Amino acid sequence: MAVNPQPKLSALEVMRDAPVIPVIVLHDVAHAVPLARALVAGGIRMLEVTLRTPQALQCIELIAKEVPDAVAGAGTIRSAADAQAASLAGARFGVSPGYTRAVGKACHDIGLPLLPGVATGSEIMMAQEDGLTELKFFPALQAGGVAMLKAWQGPFGDVTFCPTGGIHAGNAAEFLSLSNVACVGGSWIVPNDAIQAGDWARVTELARAASQLKR
Repeated sequence: MAVNPQPKLSALEVMRDAPVIPVIVLHDVAHAVPLARALVAGGIRMLEVTLRTPQALQCIELIAKEVPDAVAGAGTIRSAADAQAASLAGARFGVSPGYTRAVGKACHDIGLPLLPGVATGSEIMMAQEDGLTELKFFPALQAGGVAMLKAWQGPFGDVTFCPTGGIHAGNAAEFLSLSNVACVGGSWIVPNDAIQAGDWARVTELARAASQLKR
């Protein structure tokens, strides 16, 4: 595996590319490339492949090599080792369910843009102390949803969020209407049944609808 040679992105560029970052769980490497192509065809390029399966790193590598219009990212980064492995596989950004300084330092040192998960004011402040102002609000719905994000607009007006967790086609627009939300993360555009069936046309249709959400 080799580090992706493409230009480095900023976390804000990742967040602003499209209204939705798909949260992808892949159990079969054969699905990686056609899924990525289907998402790109629908206008979604930033792809968070979660490190929840043994196949995840190989899937990231395949997407990075074979789908040049996609930007492969790694989700569920929980350690410095995860960050390093993701970068070596070709990931161009990372997403974590929480934040630790070890993960933040590892991503900084290897030049991997990170969207760290936060759910409290203290976690936001710790991330800010380490220079991070683009954050994932997770689990968004369970941690207060739209009301919490509105409450944070005052004390954390310089922070931009990507709410993830419980977001779906029915509530995404409400989150995206907030001034401190650049995008949302969600799995509804990559339903498991469509992936297993190889129904890439359905994935493209869902991605196209997501890419047209207003923010």
